Amino acid sequence: MSASRRSGTTDELGPDEPEPPERDGADLLAALLDGMDAALCAFDADGVVTHWNREAERILGWSATEAVGRQGLAGWAVRSADAEEVEARLMSAMSAPGRQVHEFALLTKDGGRVLVRTQSAAVRGPDGKPAGVYCAFSEVHAQIDLERSIALSEALFEDASWGVVLVDADLRPAVVNAHAARLLGTGRTTVLGRPLGELLSQGVEELESALTHVLAEGAPPAPAEVWVAVRTPEGERRRCWRSAFLRLSSPLAEEPVPLGVGWMFQDITETKQTEQEASLLRFRTNQTHRAARAAAECEDPVEAAGVHLDFALAGFADHAVIDRVVGAGRAADSDEAGPVRLVRLAATPSGRPGPSLLDGGAGLPVRYGERHPALQCVQRAGSVRSSAGSVPEQEAREWALARQWPEDTRYALCTVLRSRGRTLGVVTFLRGSGRAGFERSDTLYAEDVAARIALTLDLAEATGGAGATGAPEASGEG
Repeated sequence: MSASRRSGTTDELGPDEPEPPERDGADLLAALLDGMDAALCAFDADGVVTHWNREAERILGWSATEAVGRQGLAGWAVRSADAEEVEARLMSAMSAPGRQVHEFALLTKDGGRVLVRTQSAAVRGPDGKPAGVYCAFSEVHAQIDLERSIALSEALFEDASWGVVLVDADLRPAVVNAHAARLLGTGRTTVLGRPLGELLSQGVEELESALTHVLAEGAPPAPAEVWVAVRTPEGERRRCWRSAFLRLSSPLAEEPVPLGVGWMFQDITETKQTEQEASLLRFRTNQTHRAARAAAECEDPVEAAGVHLDFALAGFADHAVIDRVVGAGRAADSDEAGPVRLVRLAATPSGRPGPSLLDGGAGLPVRYGERHPALQCVQRAGSVRSSAGSVPEQEAREWALARQWPEDTRYALCTVLRSRGRTLGVVTFLRGSGRAGFERSDTLYAEDVAARIALTLDLAEATGGAGATGAPEASGEG
C-alpha cells in the first residue's frame, strides 16, 4: 500500500486507481546511483565491475550493460600498460581506512583519454569484512587548471625575478610581490593602498597615464620603459623600469568589469645607462671628427678653435668660453711664472643659438677674482669643476654673475689648454639649472676637446699665423 493510503488520505489516489508497484532495494540503489552528479562505479572483492551509473557512462561513453560484469578496467577503460597500477590503487581501499584519493587517466569508448580524480572506499559485507570497493570519479581538467592558475599566481608573487603589482581601479597597489617591494624600497604591506605619488617622486604622471590607458583600452602591444625616481629612506634613486601591463577583468560577470591592472616590471637601469653612455660616446666621437673637418676649412686659427668649441657644445653644455693666457703667466707651471692674465678669445652666444663669437682683439684681460675656477685651472694645469650647489635661486644667480658667467649658470667645468709643455689658456663649459652637473666622463671629453683646441692655437703660433689650415686636420688625426 502506498504512503498516501497508509495515512488514510484519498485526495490523490481514488479508490479505483491501481497502487504503484513496490520497488526492491536493487532498483532503489540503481535509481539513486543514476541520479547523482558524480560518476560512480563499484567492484566486488575479485575486481569485477558490479555498478556503473549514468554519469560514468556520460564521461567515458561505456554503458552500464557494457561495463557491468567486466573483470577490472584493463583494455577498455584503462590502457593495458597502466591497468595493473590503476587497479592496485583502487582495490587498495579494501584494506585501508577511510577514503583514498587518486588521479589517473581513463579511456573513453571512442579512444580518447580523460584525466579523472577518484575517491574510493571499501564496501563491507554483512559480516563486516570488505566485500568490494566503490569508486566516485570526476573530470579534473577544470580543477587542475584552477590549481595551476593558483600555483602560477603564488610563484609570481613569491619567486619571480621581476616585480609584480596588482593595481586597483583607483591606481593604488592592491597586491605586491616581494621583488616589487624591494624595487620600491618598502615592505609588501606598507605599499598597499598608497598613491603612487607617495612612492615615486618622478615618473608618476607617465606611469599613471599608462595604467589609465590599460584600464580603458587594454594592454599595449609592447613593454614600455619608464624612468622613475624612487623615494627611499636613503634618498631618491633614479631607476629605469621596463614595464608590461595587463588589464584584469572579472570572469564572473557577463560584461567585462575591470578589476585593475597587472603591472610587471624589471629594473634595467644599468643596461640603459650603458646604452646611453655608448650612444653618447659615439655622438661625441662623431662631433669631434666633424669639427676637425670643418676647422680644416678655416684660415684663421682662432676661428678654427671656435669651430671646435661649437661642435663640442652640442648636447654637452649650454655655453662655453675660451680664455687665452698672456704675458708671463702662460708659463705658469715654471719657476719664472708671473701673475696669470686671461684674455677672452671666443665665446658661444648666451641664451641664443649661433656660432662662437670671436674676441680678444683689444687684448684686455678678463677681470676674474683670485679664486675664480678658470685661474685655478691654469695654476693647477688641470681641470676644475664648480657648482652653485643647492642654494636658493637668487643666491645661485649671484654666484654665476660674480664669476662673469650667464646668470642661469649652475655648473662649470674649466679645462686647461696645454701644448708642448706650455699652458695656452683655459676653456670653460657651463650648464644651466635644467641640466645635471659635470661628471668624470664629461671631464675626459672636455680634456680631449681642449687638447684639439690647444694644438690648433699652438701650430698657428709656430707658423707665425700661416698654415693654420692644416692645424685642425692634424688635431683630428690625433
